Amino acid sequence: MLTRPADLQDLDVIEALRTGWALEPVAVEYSAVGFGSHHWRVVDDAGRRWFVSVDDLEARRRSADDSPDDAYERLRAALLTSSAVHDGGAAFVVAPVKTIDGDVVRRIRGQYAAALYPFVDGHIHDFGDTFPEAERDQVLRLIGALHASPAVLWGTAHVEDFALPQRHEIAHALDELSAPWETGPYGQRARSWFAVRANRIEHMLSEHDLLAEQARQRPDRMVLTHGEPHPGNLIETTNGWLLVDWDTALVAPPERDLWHLRGSDTSTFDAYTSVVDHDVLPAMLDLYRLAWELDDIASLAARFHRAHDDTADARHEWADMQHRSL
Repeated sequence: MLTRPADLQDLDVIEALRTGWALEPVAVEYSAVGFGSHHWRVVDDAGRRWFVSVDDLEARRRSADDSPDDAYERLRAALLTSSAVHDGGAAFVVAPVKTIDGDVVRRIRGQYAAALYPFVDGHIHDFGDTFPEAERDQVLRLIGALHASPAVLWGTAHVEDFALPQRHEIAHALDELSAPWETGPYGQRARSWFAVRANRIEHMLSEHDLLAEQARQRPDRMVLTHGEPHPGNLIETTNGWLLVDWDTALVAPPERDLWHLRGSDTSTFDAYTSVVDHDVLPAMLDLYRLAWELDDIASLAARFHRAHDDTADARHEWADMQHRSL
């Protein structure tokens, strides 16, 4: 996230590192990178560098009935799974460092959850980057290795339920298009954006539901997936590619990962199918492309249909809205 949480101080992070990992920081700096989680760079008293990821559990609620405790349990399950896969021999997994009591995440004042990672030196890519053919094939083979992970390593991983997180935010926004959105500096402009696209968004929701029902009929296709293996979560190092940000790990159809890398042309998945024996289904690529788009739309509704300020994150999301083609 570009804007650090106002109610979470460096001292809170330092205390979590001391009590959770017996780590003594000497330098702590907020790092305005990525979206979804907050990050800090840390140097300890031995000169070692670390990367801390902190999630706002309130923001991770999937529905009105979901709770921060539910969000914490999902996060912990995903990170425990990444740790198991790494320990099982998958060197490309950047797994969280275990706490002194053997856990992978530590709660901070109830609302937040912190995970600690070794700092990785390498070439960091941006979300919108595209890989040259050879590099893309290398990443596809990496994803194939993940999908070939034996079920014994899936352990705590949750299974895809095909529900759209925060779908209620979209419904709420579309239901209130006739009233002013006096929620902040972008409220009225966001209301106009949603009004112009309301029919298209409704169609996308219906299309998603039809494809999700098809996916439910094929539980035999489920594999362990990362969820977001886009260029922004891949680091190129001298020892090969590494995959970070495992908080979205789920047992799901393979296309949950594959759509990020190849689009809908299944003839270009040779590098993947050379590693794992899975057919790639264009309809399932469409499902996850839609799910990603609708998840973003739900996040936009949640931000601008609610009280908000003119922060760096709000400006970024508003600019992103202007470039969406739907």
